[in-house]
Amino acid sequence: MTNNSFNILITRPESAGRDLQQHLNNQGFVSYCQPFFDYQANDTLSTLTALQRQLVKPILIFVSVAAVEFANKLKPISLWPQQEVIAVGSATLQALKTLGVSAVMPEQHDSEGLLALASLQNVRAKKVLIIRGDGGRELIAEELSNRGASVNYFESYRRVWRNSSIEFIKTWQQQQINCILVTSNALLEFIVNLIKDSDTYWQEDCIWLVASNRIADKAKNLGLKRVINAHGANKQAVTAALSSLTL
Repeated sequence: MTNNSFNILITRPESAGRDLQQHLNNQGFVSYCQPFFDYQANDTLSTLTALQRQLVKPILIFVSVAAVEFANKLKPISLWPQQEVIAVGSATLQALKTLGVSAVMPEQHDSEGLLALASLQNVRAKKVLIIRGDGGRELIAEELSNRGASVNYFESYRRVWRNSSIEFIKTWQQQQINCILVTSNALLEFIVNLIKDSDTYWQEDCIWLVASNRIADKAKNLGLKRVINAHGANKQAVTAALSSLTL
């Protein structure tokens, strides 16, 4: 197999998507960036200030790079009162480190991995603040609440979906896309809905490279046949997964 066997569609938001595209192109892969949504600021500084008055030195959990970046624009995270800072994945960990914030990260970069951290096993009566985008999975909050923690959200950003049409698929056909990278269930559902009335190639033959077990399970439940789990959304995980594939 040569890297040029793949024509990869990157569906991440613009900045992260272009960065990954450049990396993959440097590695010899042909890739195209097709963002389906953008990020915008959501919760305000006044909301954050009110939460910080309410929560004395909480455990902070950041679920994405965007959560870090938009939160830090409101108030430098290095100045936030906290007992501990946790990053769900390596990219989020690095984003915090760049800001001078020390954090811990689970070995398994998802909600289940985070909930297995030793420091989150005994959280009765502790305060937890989850910094994320609008909506999303509730497992972390629900499980920590069941363990006795008091959990709040700060939604530092929101997704704004772009107008998309069936014309996109014609472009993908021209580009000979044969691998689609998907890093969230929301993205997966959006794209599957877009292709539902199109050629069965996308469901039957195209490779769907996903970032976690949860997305992989969802993809299979939606009828996608060639689903590969990269076990991460960072450059290293994506590159390693692509390098191991054959068409």
